[in-house]
Amino acid sequence: MHATPRIPSLRRSVASSVRRFFLPYVASSLLPSVATSLPSPLDITHAPTKIYPMDLIYYPVTVFDYVMKGAVIGGMGIVHVFIAQFAIGGGFLLLYFEWLAQRRGMTLARVFLDSYFKALVLISFVAGALTGVGMWFTTIQISPRTIGLMVDEFHWFWATEWTFFCLEVVSGYTFYRYRASLGGRQRLALLALYSFAAWMSLFWINGILSWQLTPGEWSTSHNAWAGFFNPSFWPSLFFRTVVAITIASLGACIVINTMKLERDARAELIHVAARPLICMAAMPVLAAWFVAVVPNDSRAWILGGSPAMTLFMMMAVGASVAIGLYALIGLIREQLYINGATATLLAGLAFVATAGGEFVREGVRKPFTVREALYSNAITPDEVARMRAVGSTTHDPYPLRDADAYPTDQTRLGARVFRVQCSICHTLEGMNGLSHLAGTWTTEQKRMNIAKLQMTKPFMPPFAGTAEEVEALVQLLEWQHAGRPDSWSGSSDPDAVSRIQTWLDEAGTESMVAARASEGREPR
Repeated sequence: MHATPRIPSLRRSVASSVRRFFLPYVASSLLPSVATSLPSPLDITHAPTKIYPMDLIYYPVTVFDYVMKGAVIGGMGIVHVFIAQFAIGGGFLLLYFEWLAQRRGMTLARVFLDSYFKALVLISFVAGALTGVGMWFTTIQISPRTIGLMVDEFHWFWATEWTFFCLEVVSGYTFYRYRASLGGRQRLALLALYSFAAWMSLFWINGILSWQLTPGEWSTSHNAWAGFFNPSFWPSLFFRTVVAITIASLGACIVINTMKLERDARAELIHVAARPLICMAAMPVLAAWFVAVVPNDSRAWILGGSPAMTLFMMMAVGASVAIGLYALIGLIREQLYINGATATLLAGLAFVATAGGEFVREGVRKPFTVREALYSNAITPDEVARMRAVGSTTHDPYPLRDADAYPTDQTRLGARVFRVQCSICHTLEGMNGLSHLAGTWTTEQKRMNIAKLQMTKPFMPPFAGTAEEVEALVQLLEWQHAGRPDSWSGSSDPDAVSRIQTWLDEAGTESMVAARASEGREPR
């Protein structure tokens, strides 16, 4: 006589997953040592001196030659955001199909659910985890001061997000491992837990990312809650939620076309999976809300002030409109059937829209990476004035790579200035290369335009260095433009340095954004 197989309870299933996946990770992590060095969760108001340290900070440098650093982290970020939003929306879609299976008796829903969840686990839990780690790695390598400020301000918020991420992983793996042996209510509860945890992960991350553009009252109070619930928090959160649901529905259409079912069965599943796309109708309102709350200068970049920013904005809008019209008219109203190729094309357009949107989100912060706190080259506003006096490279402890390749001390100085102030967004000869951008300028134009950088291009930070460093950078660009000859005479004209100093003084040490705000022409 055989014993009846024991069906594990939801509590027992979750406990098993915690033991197998969660506890080993926690045991091997650094949380105990980190926690002892952090302040209380209630101590989330920092003094301004902590945000704007006057000690000049230099980090080890990573160089990608012809590929600009921003493209590396941007490319990784776009892939990760797309996968993460697929995981968030996928949770809602799985919950919806499980509800249909239980409450409406839709037998095909369970068939779809098993196939879709396998894809979700493979893409989200594997590729998403790898790109997530990749994001931290590339950020630390490329912009350590930015991520350092974000962690310093929001460490307990990051920890809270990490807790929800762990809950998402545990509940997801629990469902994947035990779904066949769980009862209906347990399956529904577990998927609800997974969906909630995934969305809460977005909730916490969204507050930190939106703070970079619209810090709100944090700029004066330095209260983390004021920075977290900033002016663009809610429109950004709701918009990303709609995007997540859209990506998940399009992904479902691809998965359905891979299932070995009759065409009528696939058509029925596609029509059900397309229903959540109705939320795309809210996108124009949410996008307008977001544009309305961003600073005026940021709004100007995407509305024609920056051709590149406007181009990527229109790319995101165009792709979103194409998907929305096809979804609302073709899939929902006309109940059209779409094959795998069409579904993949729509998902590709969603990726294009994500790429354009993320480029715009990063770009409209210029000249800051954290508005009014940190410029895009990781120099704070207060440090600009100090570097004007002592130089940006004087205390730089790191050697110059291939220093012997530069013919003079002046060009070597120029290379160090470029590394400190320009290399995060530019290369010399590759992507966004200075040699191309300034290639038509005369020597005198280079001197004046760099000295008055924030006036030459308002989305650029002010030059943070001495007149001699401006001249060194100019000579580096001249030498580069000449084909990097073995010998170079350089420039030692004191009159040129004197003119550069005059232009630096005229430009001042504030960005154009800050200058307009102090004059009352732009809100902070």
